[in-house]
Amino acid sequence: MPAPQKPVIPEDPTSKRGMKLPRKSKAQKERALVILSKLYEYYPNPHCELNYSNPFELLIATILSAQCTDVRVNMVTEKLFRDFPTVDSFAEASLEALEEAVRPTGFYRNKAKSIKETAITVRDQFGGEVPQTMDELLTMRGAARKTANVVLGNAFGINVGVVVDTHVRRFSNRFGLSKHSNPDKIERDLMALFPRENWTDLSHLMIHHGRACCKARFSTPPDHELCVNYGTKCECQKMRKMAEESAEA
Repeated sequence: MPAPQKPVIPEDPTSKRGMKLPRKSKAQKERALVILSKLYEYYPNPHCELNYSNPFELLIATILSAQCTDVRVNMVTEKLFRDFPTVDSFAEASLEALEEAVRPTGFYRNKAKSIKETAITVRDQFGGEVPQTMDELLTMRGAARKTANVVLGNAFGINVGVVVDTHVRRFSNRFGLSKHSNPDKIERDLMALFPRENWTDLSHLMIHHGRACCKARFSTPPDHELCVNYGTKCECQKMRKMAEESAEA
């Protein structure tokens, strides 16, 4: 009698499969939760700052956001989504028209190709609907893991990972959450430290704090509870110490 076949288990889009996470101590996780709680306290409405009305628009906006500010992307997509309101309209648009439309976001030729090919893929391979798994999203031109995390987390409420941009990287390093500069390694550190249900919010919270206080450069250290008490690896701590020593001298 032949052995029974194993059942085919569909991919769980929220699984951590393929993401080997580093081990974190209880103390590290508890500290991370305190920081998370403080972030929610100061920024109670974490949200994506890209404007969109459906998952496809968010996918397009996120592709355009590479090396471009959210503010500028929103300025461009306001007209872009009026002129090309559907997946089909993007797929059938000429490259020249798309290039002109997205020119202000920079790298417009590559971005125009990406959004057109992405629209064709969504239309032809996924029935006009943005897929809801990491593997499928990564088949889109211009969509790397960061883009897929943005779409899954914000459009579908699926926490697969943590979006790591310049703000998240800077926050993670300065607050001793990760020693790495590589976004993938930082993401794994954050996934290991924070509860899955907070992964999407986490990046928004860090971005909000980065824009408000934890800037790339500053002449005086930010006078913020989070920075003062938890910015253990930040140069602002050295600046405070020097100021205190100077005042005592």
